Amino acid sequence: MRNVMIALILWLMIVPPLAKAQSDEAQIKAEIEKLFIGMKAADSTAVRSAFHDQVTLATVYRDKENAVKLRRESSVNDFIRSVGTQRADVLNEEIWGLIIQRDGDFAQAWCDYAFYVGKKFSHCGVDAFQFIKTNAGWKIFHLADTRRVADCVIPDGIQAKYKN
Repeated sequence: MRNVMIALILWLMIVPPLAKAQSDEAQIKAEIEKLFIGMKAADSTAVRSAFHDQVTLATVYRDKENAVKLRRESSVNDFIRSVGTQRADVLNEEIWGLIIQRDGDFAQAWCDYAFYVGKKFSHCGVDAFQFIKTNAGWKIFHLADTRRVADCVIPDGIQAKYKN
């Protein structure tokens, strides 16, 4: 009986923190999905709701001379306006390999992505999100990505979705 009580006490000490971590990860993943669903629907309200009020964006890429460049944005407004504009071909960002790490009210997520305009491949790279936990839930406060058009290893299932 004593062993059962010890096991129960240990279980009660371990399971709630694990459940909370899983809940936080699910919420973080949901915010990322909300962003991409909003982009696909050209829904600027949904896209904006994934972000914290104080957000920065950055892109690492190579220019035509193959020099490494860093482009930073201190405002998310241009991004939201761009992805929130209705167009003939929807914006599709497919992600895979999502890894989420969390420490208290801070989290980061890293994933590979492929970006399509309609069914046409545009570019691929990595998205790196940083989150803060607010009273309204987890919000993106920094989003950085890489962009390239070559050396993209896109899963077959994703490629198949965009074949004409």
